[in-house]
Amino acid sequence: MADKQISLPAKLINGGVAGLIGVTCVFPIDLAKTRLQNQQNGSRLYTSMSDCLIKTIRSEGYFGMYRGAAVNLTLVTPEKAIKLAANDFFRFHLSKDGQKLTLLKEMLAGCGAGTCQVIVTTPMEMLKIQLQDAGRIGERAIGQWKKASLDSTKDSGPHCSGTRIIIHILFLIPRFSSFTDQILPLPRDVPFSIIYFPLFANLNNLGKRGAEGPAPFYVSFASGCIAGSTAAVAVNPVDVIKTRLQSLTRGSQEDTYSGVTDCIRKILRNEGPGAFLKGAYCRALVIAPLFGIAQVVYFLGVGEYILSFLPKRNN
Repeated sequence: MADKQISLPAKLINGGVAGLIGVTCVFPIDLAKTRLQNQQNGSRLYTSMSDCLIKTIRSEGYFGMYRGAAVNLTLVTPEKAIKLAANDFFRFHLSKDGQKLTLLKEMLAGCGAGTCQVIVTTPMEMLKIQLQDAGRIGERAIGQWKKASLDSTKDSGPHCSGTRIIIHILFLIPRFSSFTDQILPLPRDVPFSIIYFPLFANLNNLGKRGAEGPAPFYVSFASGCIAGSTAAVAVNPVDVIKTRLQSLTRGSQEDTYSGVTDCIRKILRNEGPGAFLKGAYCRALVIAPLFGIAQVVYFLGVGEYILSFLPKRNN
């Protein structure tokens, strides 16, 4: 973050604006990431990110690439606001008289930020994943239906509407209520923040104008992109496990998992270690601009600008 002092409301607005802009730009890539991570060797539908996006447009139309975007856009504001504001909060309280934080303290601040964001991340990720993966499940079901049908020219077959998906989730939600399920994003988000925030701070410091001057906005953007993509790839194996466990609906020939250990064992046995890097480049392409934009929003002081239009209270 920038070194200048920013009020908490401004930090929350900055995080929200950054999240909304970033998600709008990169959501189709995030959808491809989810579908690539969820497909298993015996039921591969997509060969790459571009293949996934092309097939999605053909079968679901252009807006099919934005399945689940409404959930993400609604909850990304508090999620990003909490994450970025919490990191600033912990950095402030861990610093002594404005002195530079040690690497350990920077990592502790990132750990605190990642822990706080899970409050919003868990429901957001669960809903988003079901909506994003519905097209893949529907596409496989239609393919199986056509093979079994004597007349595959009829325009009928399984169809996954948004309403059906939400009703399905509501019926299955009690299954997703254990303590372990609630903290599934924690092993991903905490290490991500531990890597991202210290790496960004140190990269950003390299581009500062003088000892006290701020770094130019393009340095903040590049630092956010590099730190974000590095952290994203580093925690991708955990993201694959989380995505598989949070998917409540699967294809008829796909593995089901009873827990984290069972998921790891079945992936290693049936798909090999390389499966833990599925969607890694998609995730890097999603996270890099998302956090680069976040740093530019902070640099430009969008939150302070918006607050300047609000009437001030008289003391």
